[in-house]
Amino acid sequence: MLRPENPEQLAALLREAASAHRTIQLGGNFSKACFGEPPAPADITISTSSMNDLLQYEPRDLTVSVQAGMPFSELVRILSAQNQMLPLDPPWMLESTVGGVLAANLSGPRRRLYGTARDMVIGMTFATLEGKLINSGGMVVKNVAGLDMAKLMIGSFGTLAAIATVNFKVFPVPAATRTFVMEFDTAAEAFAERDRILRSVLQPSAIDIVNWPRGFRLLIRAAGNELALERYAKELPQARIEDDDTWDPICEFSRRYLAANPGAKVVPMTMPLSEMRACAESLDVPFIARAGSGAIYAHYLKDAPETALTGDFATMTKVKEMFDPERLLNPGRLHGRI
Repeated sequence: MLRPENPEQLAALLREAASAHRTIQLGGNFSKACFGEPPAPADITISTSSMNDLLQYEPRDLTVSVQAGMPFSELVRILSAQNQMLPLDPPWMLESTVGGVLAANLSGPRRRLYGTARDMVIGMTFATLEGKLINSGGMVVKNVAGLDMAKLMIGSFGTLAAIATVNFKVFPVPAATRTFVMEFDTAAEAFAERDRILRSVLQPSAIDIVNWPRGFRLLIRAAGNELALERYAKELPQARIEDDDTWDPICEFSRRYLAANPGAKVVPMTMPLSEMRACAESLDVPFIARAGSGAIYAHYLKDAPETALTGDFATMTKVKEMFDPERLLNPGRLHGRI
């Protein structure tokens, strides 16, 4: 396994491999091999895990820049020391590198309020198979308009180029948080309560619905000062208050499910909020519904349905041709066909 220590070395290794027409398995700690499609055998393996430096941190500006191989948990620790956060809540957080979280486009419950990685990345450097280092964005929250190349890398599973450095906008840790939980017998009841909350004055940072271990649980995470949290308690009189640790098994469910069931698959689906109830009612497998964001993650032991790509697949194929016409980088890793 090759472990470059800086972006220049990473770019040089990619250029050498591409010049020799060698396939490349690219990753950080390779902790998410069971997420997405399994990696195909490759001629060489390149890991960014030795590229783990903090490059720049400006707490007053709410920006940070790190190398892609930094453990995501280390970035969380650095920000926590300044009472700041990067609220992605990704599964595999302890094992993942920053680049791995972005390449898999992982996010968790708080995407309801803060968005996903595409909303938090303000700049990126990535290395191409031509041996070039491409800079996209910068270290300011607002960048000039135009094609944001960094957004192509997020969710690409390393099939286009290698993420080398990343700049994030970060957020202050809220004064306090509180978790409210309600249980229902049917998905219809759970989503009806979801609808009522979304129509109210409340603005939770997370609204999830899960159908395990039994029934349907609606989990709401509130953040703010004590007066704001008291308002939640008044508006949600039927809910019980639980520790924020309640979210840990929610965030880690997919990782644990895949680890416990070799060959299982997580199928992400996105849809309008109005269609989530019908989708949830049609599922007979464990799921996590990001009920305020329009995303459902269904967990299949086997016979998982293929994700419909239609026109998106044609676009993705054209982008792949631009970056990697010989299909050398992580072949088959994205949807089994790119």
